Amino acid sequence: MTYHGRFSREELNLTAYRLENKQPQDVIAWGVEQFGTDIILASSFGAEDVVLIDMLHQLAPQTPIFYLDTGKHFPETLETKDRLEERYGMSFIQVLPKLSLEEQEAAYGEKLWEREPNLCCQLRKVEPLTEILSKYSAWITGIRREQAPTRANAKKVEWDEKFQLVKLNPLADWTREQVWSYIRTNDVIYNPLHDRHYPSIGCSVCTRPVAPGEDPRAGRWSGFDKTECGLHK
Repeated sequence: MTYHGRFSREELNLTAYRLENKQPQDVIAWGVEQFGTDIILASSFGAEDVVLIDMLHQLAPQTPIFYLDTGKHFPETLETKDRLEERYGMSFIQVLPKLSLEEQEAAYGEKLWEREPNLCCQLRKVEPLTEILSKYSAWITGIRREQAPTRANAKKVEWDEKFQLVKLNPLADWTREQVWSYIRTNDVIYNPLHDRHYPSIGCSVCTRPVAPGEDPRAGRWSGFDKTECGLHK
């Protein structure tokens, strides 16, 4: 079986093996060499994503980058987006849900995120992501193995069964300390909420600060048995 007429499962596994001990820039360079502008970076403007934006700007600045605009981002997140666009002289692709917040409220009731966060994420994140990824053959993400048990087995290159394209995770084996060392060393713009005990930043209505000793993702969907929005298996 080949994926997008390019790679078999065995070829992707072999590529992942070859890139396992390489630097993130090597993974990105492989993806750009293979896919050109048919690869896209997903960004939520968290620490990992701004590192990848900086790397991608140096390696292949023509590569498209998108963000999911749920309508419920923190002001600091959108300010970070604006600052990054200004620094790198580029525009991020805004991906919107089919329903506005007002239309969602009319169809599903007020504050869906407080009652059915999985459905809210499906409408405002997963469906828009599915739509934009259908236009590309590969995508780049900022997930790291140590972030959550659900990400512990992420390969640097793999087939994304859910969205049916090649997935690159250049930072898969990086630690939090490596991410922040890169940010400090390269003076990368980052979301100031990270300095206020928000290690993982999503929608403002579903994200809270994390207390010392808590799991880094404990601030996401607090009070629910939920740690992922559905973008990553």
